[in-house]
Amino acid sequence: MDQGAASPQETAAFGADVLAQLRALAGPVFEALAASGAAICVSDPRQSGAPIVFVNAAFEDLTGYDKAELIGYSARILLSDSTDANVVTEVEKSLETHKSARADLQLRRENGRSFWCRMAVSTIADADGRSVFQLASLVDITTERLDPDLPAELQKARQDLKAAKERVRVTRAVAGAAGAWEWDLAAGVLVADARFAALYGLDPVLAAAGLPAKAFYDPIHPDDLLRMKIAIAGVKNGAEVFVRDYRVVSEDGAIRWVSARGRTWLDDDDRPARLSGVLADITDQKRAEERLRIAQSAGGVGTFEYLSGFGTVEVSEQFCRLLGLNPAESLPVRTINSLVHPDDPPLVGQWGDPASEFQTLRILRADDGQERWLTVRGEHHAHNATGAVSFTGVIYDVTDAKLAETRLRVLTETLEENIVERTQERDRIWNLSRDLLFVASAQGRFTAVNPAWSMLTDDVDSLLGTIVTALIHPDEAEAARAQLRGTTQDGGSGDFDCRMKDATGAWRWISWTISSDGGALYGAGRDVTQRRVLEDQLRQAQKMEAVGQLTGGIAHDFNNMLTGILGGIEMVRKRLQTGRTEDAERFLNTAAQSGERAAALTHRLLAFSRRQTLDTRATDVGALVASMSDLMSRTMGEQVKIETSIPDDLWPGAADANQLESAILNLAINARDAMPAGGRLAITVANRVLRAEALDPAEAIAPGDYVEVSVSDTGVGMPPAVIAKVFEPFYTTKPLGQGTGLGLSMIYGFMQQLKGAVRISSIEGRGTTVRLLIPRHLGQAQAEPVKTLAAPQGQGETVLVVEDDPAVRLLVLQVLEELGYRAIEAAAADEALPRLEGVEAIDLMVTDVGLPGMNGRQLADLARQGRPDLPVLFITGYAHAAADDGLALEPGMQVITKPFNIDELGRRIEAMISAR
Repeated sequence: MDQGAASPQETAAFGADVLAQLRALAGPVFEALAASGAAICVSDPRQSGAPIVFVNAAFEDLTGYDKAELIGYSARILLSDSTDANVVTEVEKSLETHKSARADLQLRRENGRSFWCRMAVSTIADADGRSVFQLASLVDITTERLDPDLPAELQKARQDLKAAKERVRVTRAVAGAAGAWEWDLAAGVLVADARFAALYGLDPVLAAAGLPAKAFYDPIHPDDLLRMKIAIAGVKNGAEVFVRDYRVVSEDGAIRWVSARGRTWLDDDDRPARLSGVLADITDQKRAEERLRIAQSAGGVGTFEYLSGFGTVEVSEQFCRLLGLNPAESLPVRTINSLVHPDDPPLVGQWGDPASEFQTLRILRADDGQERWLTVRGEHHAHNATGAVSFTGVIYDVTDAKLAETRLRVLTETLEENIVERTQERDRIWNLSRDLLFVASAQGRFTAVNPAWSMLTDDVDSLLGTIVTALIHPDEAEAARAQLRGTTQDGGSGDFDCRMKDATGAWRWISWTISSDGGALYGAGRDVTQRRVLEDQLRQAQKMEAVGQLTGGIAHDFNNMLTGILGGIEMVRKRLQTGRTEDAERFLNTAAQSGERAAALTHRLLAFSRRQTLDTRATDVGALVASMSDLMSRTMGEQVKIETSIPDDLWPGAADANQLESAILNLAINARDAMPAGGRLAITVANRVLRAEALDPAEAIAPGDYVEVSVSDTGVGMPPAVIAKVFEPFYTTKPLGQGTGLGLSMIYGFMQQLKGAVRISSIEGRGTTVRLLIPRHLGQAQAEPVKTLAAPQGQGETVLVVEDDPAVRLLVLQVLEELGYRAIEAAAADEALPRLEGVEAIDLMVTDVGLPGMNGRQLADLARQGRPDLPVLFITGYAHAAADDGLALEPGMQVITKPFNIDELGRRIEAMISAR
């Protein structure tokens, strides 16, 4: 009576198979149900909505529905508005627990009229005890309901008559196919027909007259007797349906399989009164099932048949092979049994021995003496005509299974021993570990801690139930809570360091590793306080060492450069004092070259620290490399052969041309130094597309289009240990005084500023290749402007110069004067503001960024409040001013980096004033 309904289309898909299954389960009783005068309905609870799969004619007469209108629909179509829903619910609950149910219900016929019925519903189970059908019988009690004063005798007589007719009908329906019986449960009397008596080996006359209930049990096989007694006890306790297969043994010892199907009839008090049913012989069916099971077993099955009284056994070819014998149609019994292990029973046993029908034994093969395990299965057959008894069976090799069983047993024993050992090891680690170990609940409260926690508290047990983060320093508590919460929710693992107060009140650093299985939280913490102290000391030592290396290298280089500058100036002074000016220009050029070298060194330092101002623009990298050919030829010397490869379709790169030229020249010089005896220098420029899946996660570069500059040499190469350090600052393989160790560091910083990358590969004895990856510029490359000397172009325009360094301020003022501009000066922002706030016309402001007090950018912002269109040229020695000091250039603003070329300064000033 489940809810829902399957459609007729759905029912058609399984109806035939379901009905066939019902027939198989009910056996001969199925026909009795179909012909019964009681209204019978069977539904299938396994299908959605438990659709009706069978109704008999009496059910159609009672409800007025045709069978076609019921099959495939839920029995709920019979419910009416007057039906008690609570009663229906109680019936459904009983069926869900596989219990029988009885109830009086008001239902609706096909014509819409209501009627009262007494319904009994029970489940039908298959051989495995699973509920597969629900059987309901309905009795019309409308008259009883409408007139409750009807004599009880009339009702009883009607029930008795109906029951008698039903028993007669069932008995006639199965006549000739099965035996019928009726068991008076109260009187303990069994009445059976001739067919039943023949199957049980009973006297048919006595069986028809009535026998004690003991006659039902006596012929049952001993192995099935207890099971059958339990089944009958279930009937006496209220089970309505009786379905069992079992064996009976005749007086001559023959064993037959029978199938009993029956149902219980109740008395006036609804107690089981009679059990009636049918009994069918299914021996042939059982034998066929066994033969089929044997035939479906894995290959390598040997068959044999032994007839009692004979000294030979009929065998198959595979039987002989399993025993290591030559194929034969028959073998002596003694030959077969002689191959069986002495400690095992004979393969061909004595008739009547139940153990001989199924056993596993060892044999020693006749051909190689190898011990193998065989399983013997079969059954005895009594031949009534001759009185002979035969045994038909099979054998198959189960050695592998036996060996696996042995290995499994040994493995289990070993595993148990290992578990004990591991548990003891775990306990020892837990108790002896100096690390802090804990187990916490999902809510973050300690449930177990090891003795090592005594370093933090004198009472370790007091920690149980405490929140884990309660002991953590406030500065790390929130981060620790987030880590613990995330680990618990995700079921993964995590690491974090935090401070915890020890028993003396001091804070100690603990490094934690935690994990969670989605429930409990596990943690292991190690005291790293001393390590932290040592790391701080090491960092300080490394910092001081780095500073020492930096100052030593720079001091050495700057001393050389200052010598050239000061020496050149001193020589010019001496020449001027004596009136000799013919060599003055040579000494001035020497001083200028030394100054340019000093500027280049500061640029490398700034690039290393990523503070160098970059003039990033679309750059024709190929043209830049080609323009360096003469310079590199002079630098490399005659022993180094230079090769370049530049494609015609090269993309423009986003780079600072001057810095890129310096980087390529630096790599070329390194390559030359790696080839003291000469060699080949190859510079290749190409387009490269980097895809995300091919990138190294450790390399900070985005996928996309790049221009690659590759510098390769055939020099001495480098070992992996050197390659790992080449980008470290101050690291150099050159002798003291020949390198600062900043060249490759500068290139690395330069490429990082460009958001590109530098890659290096080298093989000892074969050379080195360095690749610069420059981001592609989507615009067109700009031609480098032709550098010409600045000519005075000013028309008396006013330029405000704000510079705190007198030498630099004087230089700028002189340049402005020579260009024909009117210059006014200020040493700081507070000196410049009155000029800017006045009415005097100012055509350009040149200001240092790093002014004392208010910086240059702040001064420019104030100046533009009153003079919105005022051009501003910033002078700076750091690129970090653009980021750290907020130097975001606006229209009409430019920047020039110290030290600068006087001509370049003049061109910038001229261009900015002209652009107004």
